[in-house]
Amino acid sequence: MNIRKWIVLIVILQCSLLSFAQKGGAPLSLRVLYVGGSANWEKDAFANDADRDKDVQRRKASFETMLKRYFTDVHIIDAGDYTQELSRQYDVTVMDGTPQPIASRQVIKDDAGNVTKYIPAAYLTEDFDSPMLFIGEMGEKMGRSIGLKMDWYCLCLDAHAHHYRKEHAIFKGPFKVKITEEKLPTPEDAFHYEYFLGKTTPKELNMWRVQTKGYVTDKGFRIGMVARPWGFEDSPEAESISSGVCAKTLDAVAIGRHGNFFHWGFAASPEYLTQEAQVVLANAVAYIATFKGKHVIARKYLDRRATKEYIKEKKYYASREAYEGSVKMNEDFDQRMLAEKAKAEAKQASGQEVTAEDKRYLSYTVQPKMSFEDFLKKHQTDLFGRFGTDSEAYAKYYDENLDFFYSEDASYKITVDEDVKSLGIPNTDPRLLAQCITMLEKGMAVDKAKRILERYTLLRFDSSKDWRNWYEKNKTKIFFTQTGGFYFMVDTQDKTEPANNYKAKEEKKDVSYDKVVVGDTDHDRAVNAAVGVVELSPSKKEVVVKVKIHPGYHIYAFVSDQDPYVQTEVDVKVSGSYTKKGELRLPSFKYFNNKGTTIYENEIVFIQEIEGSGSGAIEIELSYQCCDSQICFPPATEKLKIVI
Repeated sequence: MNIRKWIVLIVILQCSLLSFAQKGGAPLSLRVLYVGGSANWEKDAFANDADRDKDVQRRKASFETMLKRYFTDVHIIDAGDYTQELSRQYDVTVMDGTPQPIASRQVIKDDAGNVTKYIPAAYLTEDFDSPMLFIGEMGEKMGRSIGLKMDWYCLCLDAHAHHYRKEHAIFKGPFKVKITEEKLPTPEDAFHYEYFLGKTTPKELNMWRVQTKGYVTDKGFRIGMVARPWGFEDSPEAESISSGVCAKTLDAVAIGRHGNFFHWGFAASPEYLTQEAQVVLANAVAYIATFKGKHVIARKYLDRRATKEYIKEKKYYASREAYEGSVKMNEDFDQRMLAEKAKAEAKQASGQEVTAEDKRYLSYTVQPKMSFEDFLKKHQTDLFGRFGTDSEAYAKYYDENLDFFYSEDASYKITVDEDVKSLGIPNTDPRLLAQCITMLEKGMAVDKAKRILERYTLLRFDSSKDWRNWYEKNKTKIFFTQTGGFYFMVDTQDKTEPANNYKAKEEKKDVSYDKVVVGDTDHDRAVNAAVGVVELSPSKKEVVVKVKIHPGYHIYAFVSDQDPYVQTEVDVKVSGSYTKKGELRLPSFKYFNNKGTTIYENEIVFIQEIEGSGSGAIEIELSYQCCDSQICFPPATEKLKIVI
């Protein structure tokens, strides 16, 4: 037999062995680390800690048996013994227990003792790029600090999957999969969210049973977790693969991937998985192994960041339908509670023992029915003063401005970007970058162009030439992520790409904003201001004027010649060896009226770059007029000074 025939024979033999493995006959050559520590049942299901510990060991044994059936090299450890360095020795880590954190949870407070920020415990560093598969809620626990999209939408996932992508690799191999589908009633909670997905929710869905037990039918069984679907796939390294029966929307993510991390939201151990689900889980382990070194690009540090999907909810809660539905729900609840209260009162009157639950019912009182006006004030806080009870006006506003909403670094806060709206280009469209770079090159509305570029990217270039070079190099790979911070980023695994460097944004913000502290405001002093100087280099500095405006008040960014208000002005004078460089950079503004007048609210920052060295002084004259929805104060001028 010649050498060519030998090669052909070897290739055929290798293909046959691979085919055999794919059909479940032989384990796949893969090194798998399983990290245990969870139980099959919730804590209250156990009489004592010893019984729970036995169940934890039983669960570990179940995973060990299953994983060794499909893979050649399986190692089992306790979560307490895990360090992220161990994962580098394996092709995949299956995380089913909570390891020791590498950084503890922090609560940040200001000088007055008020909580300003929570920093979650960290279990992995952001440069961790080994493949990892999370079971249940482990993606939330270990992924929050590094910005994974596997956030806690709801710990409410039961036993069945639906809306699964059968064409996905985990349903194809390497092990042969059989999916048994059945028509089952649509989860009742899905109908509560029809305003997200449209009012075409079917009565039944094709479902696939993943677990043999679930928390709904088996009290105390461990509950699975679904992640938020909105923006889950808005970056190229993330994919939603399946939803499941839960108390949220039909597109909640029960199975998905973000970079080198895989979310298997179903919480059962193999002992309580169907045979079909065990095969799919094995395929998921094999699948995530192929993403070694394929790190996360867009990071979701704020799990409650509003995306434009949130506009659907805002729009719905401006309608009569939503109001009437809320009233009906409250009335139904009142009827149930009053019925229970009547039972408790009867027990009490007859001298029977009254339980703690009975006492809760006895204390129940019916709340007054909320008016439509109060309903809108609750759900449309910022817009009620403009639209009142005109539902159609709210709907029109949300529809007309959909392309221009953006989310700030606050929970469920989303506003219209008037800068972008003035250009008429959606803030998710890369053409916006091209337009702003052109504006810089031509010297047109430079401040506006800079604000937009800084708001929607992590880049900080000094010249239009640098912006242009970056854009031309990357324009075919640019994408926009809402969950990742409303940024344009680059689809690349190059860790040196500046557009993907969140740290640069944090460092810039820490320097430019946090060190300039403004005093408190109140109804008597609705506007307060402070000035600071930030050193960029030995010869370049920024003068930072921070203005705080009390909630409910505003000052004017631009005043139409048809309005009588006073426009805000900031005059910066420098002395000594310093000179001003460029124009004052203005903060973004908000809509006020159809005449073109715009306003500033909350906290804003003006920045003036200066050049020089040595000593000098900065004098600021801030002129403004402050108003609320009812009255306007007389125009005011404040003078601030700082010595360099």
